[in-house]
Parts: sequence; C-alpha cells; structure tokens
Amino acid sequence: GFDEHAWARHRIGFAPDGWRTLFEFLTKEGASVEELIEAGLVVQPEEGADGKSRQPWDRFRSRVIFPITDHSDRVIAFGARTLDPDGKPKYLNSSDSPLFHKGRTLYRYMAAREELAKIKEGPASRGLIVTEGYVDAIALAEAGIGSAVAPLGTALTEDQLDLLWRAGPE
Repeated sequence: GFDEHAWARHRIGFAPDGWRTLFEFLTKEGASVEELIEAGLVVQPEEGADGKSRQPWDRFRSRVIFPITDHSDRVIAFGARTLDPDGKPKYLNSSDSPLFHKGRTLYRYMAAREELAKIKEGPASRGLIVTEGYVDAIALAEAGIGSAVAPLGTALTEDQLDLLWRAGPE
C-alpha cells in the first residue's frame, strides 16, 4: 500500500524469483563467493548425499527487501517479506555477520532518532515508539510519526532496550 515515493524514502526494494540472480550479478561485478556468504546475501548449502558440493543460492527470492542500517545509516543487512500468502517463512533477515547482529539492531533507529530530535514537547518527545515489524514502522513514518522503530524478528533484547533508553526516558 505504499506509493513509489515511500518506497524511495525507505529504500525498499524487491528480489526477483531466481535462485542465483543476485549471486550471478554480484560475482560479475567482482564480489567473491566468500564475501557474499559472509554478508548473508547467499547461502552455501551443505554437501549433497552423494558427497558433491552444491552451488550457493540467493537467500532472498521473490520478496520485498528492507535495508537495515547501522548508526551511521550504512546498510549492514536486509530484511525481507514474502508476497506469497502461503510463503514460508513470512519474514526473513540476513544472517548474523561481523557487521550485523539482529539482537543489537533496531530497524529505522537512526531515522527515528532524527525525527525524535525534532519533537520539542509532549508525550511523543520522550522516546521512540516500538512496533512489531518493518511495515508497521514505515506506516507510522508515512503517517507523520517518524519516531517508530522495530526489532528484527526477535523479542526485544537488552541491547535493543539500551538503544531505546539512549533515545529518551520512555
């Protein structure tokens, strides 16, 4: 339900339905298989029953993609949601990596902090709003409540609570 301007503002993308589309594109651009695996963009399957190694495949296929950023607004991981009503899992995140740990990150954290800084008085000035997921946080931002964040498919962790306390007292 978001318009193209919202897609651009929130840097939302789409991964096509292909097992090696991203892998082939990025390796042609010079990325190594090891880099793509470490970044969580592709998965290296275990050897087959015949003992032969299997080819890596794209982690995200036929999904809306949400970039997850660090405190400097650099993309460090991706979250993805299937559009297939029967698709499993419904949500999928990049795996933990040297850059990303889902229990230590909040979706939209820096954007929400910047919006919170603009609110000078009233209850909304006292802290960030925590939503269930990416789409909820984006929907609030699009409705003018830009101080919303979301955990990344986990229960709220102590590290995420620490980030919230840094933003405000509530």
